[in-house]
Amino acid sequence: MLNDFVKAEIPEEEELRGRLKQERDRLSSVQMKIKDAKLPVMVIFEGFNAAGKGAIIGKVIRCIDPRFFKVATMDRQRSEEEKRYPFLYRYVKEIPEAGKFRFFDTCWMDEVVEQVLEEKLTEEEYQKRVHSINVMERQLCDNGYLVVKFFFHISKKEQKKRFDKLLSDKDTKWRVDDKDIWQNKHYDKCMEVFDKYLSDTNQSRTPWYIIDAKDKKYAEFQVLSFLNQAIDVALQNSSLNVPILQNTFKMEKTIKLSEISLEDKTMTDEEYEAELDRLQKELQELNNKVYRKKIPVVIAYEGWDAAGKGGNIKRIAAALDPRDYVVEPIASPEPHEKARHYLWRFWTRLPKTGHITIFDRTWYGRVMVERLEGFCSENDWQRAYNEINEFESELHDFGTVIIKFWVQIDKDTQLKRFTDRQNTPEKQWKITDEDWRNREKWDLYETAVNEMIEKTSTSFAPWYILESVDKKYARIKALKIVIREIKKALKQSE
Repeated sequence: MLNDFVKAEIPEEEELRGRLKQERDRLSSVQMKIKDAKLPVMVIFEGFNAAGKGAIIGKVIRCIDPRFFKVATMDRQRSEEEKRYPFLYRYVKEIPEAGKFRFFDTCWMDEVVEQVLEEKLTEEEYQKRVHSINVMERQLCDNGYLVVKFFFHISKKEQKKRFDKLLSDKDTKWRVDDKDIWQNKHYDKCMEVFDKYLSDTNQSRTPWYIIDAKDKKYAEFQVLSFLNQAIDVALQNSSLNVPILQNTFKMEKTIKLSEISLEDKTMTDEEYEAELDRLQKELQELNNKVYRKKIPVVIAYEGWDAAGKGGNIKRIAAALDPRDYVVEPIASPEPHEKARHYLWRFWTRLPKTGHITIFDRTWYGRVMVERLEGFCSENDWQRAYNEINEFESELHDFGTVIIKFWVQIDKDTQLKRFTDRQNTPEKQWKITDEDWRNREKWDLYETAVNEMIEKTSTSFAPWYILESVDKKYARIKALKIVIREIKKALKQSE
């Protein structure tokens, strides 16, 4: 792309000044439309060092009400804490809320190309990073985001001229470091790596805009012009449905909930107590190994109301070091969560390496409660199966152990437990009007759950059914599966 880039002729000074004012006014006037349309706008600035990215960001944001934007400056060198999370984690944390701008002074490109230039990524690793980025950018667009990407281009000669000017002044020489000098010296090599990345990530929904950054005023005009055009198109197309992608993940064979035998899944109190003690001790030992080997673990619980998720989680957590795990109870999204991509609140709750996160309800709410209660469109929840598989694939590729439980009971058992909660004062907090309303939709939920399990039981993150008419049986089965999967991951890490 850079090799084929043809510079446009720069307008005369007076004409440029007038057109620049028009674009500034245009951006100023459109921000309330963005707010009303709840359009989140993510603007990424990349390019050669000293190309003027920061200066142009400063000029662009003057056109916008400060309440409607934030600037994220991403250091290409991850902190030690950031290294303990998946590659995309620190970037996804920064995505904007609906109706607001987030300007990125470098984003995921900068980190990837630097690692390529330093020969820290193999070609296979590079391709995985590019795939992750393309998937995330597509997901953002499919979920209503506008992602605009700029690459600031200057020649080797122009870059050296700017470095020399900065170095000549004692108050600005600090802005030029060894990596800047290295980039100018190896300009052609950097150009080749940048060009490859731009080509690999130039998607129809998220194209790259190459900015001729030699003239700063003209660079600002280009950015504003392209940004305004992109905003206009996004506002016009905000109500369009998105194509449903074909599943490309290897799936596990599943059965329908109605085919699961429940009554024969029982155990005596004596068997339970003996097994519980033995398995919790074994899990406690594995917890230490997980921490030492820096393996992240996600345990996800879904199931019918009153199926016994809480008690099951309690028996898992009792075997873990409280410093190494957290239980995340997932309720209706808070306003700041609802204003972002629906997976954002789960990305931000992921465990770091060596830690365990137990989710009491999960991202699967998208294809269950949100689907059935009309909190998202049919196009949204139909897309979500693939988006969730992609999310879990990203975690798996990072080395995360993913264990997903559906806690299964029958309708009669649920009624018995609901009635018991209703009639027992100390348990009444567990039962709500919503639980009774959901019970009336049992058949609809069962259809949704069957489809969910069928479409998201991948080879790397299969569903496990916990038969929970006898809660004791379900607790022991869960412990055994957690132990088995952790052992498998520990063996693979040797």
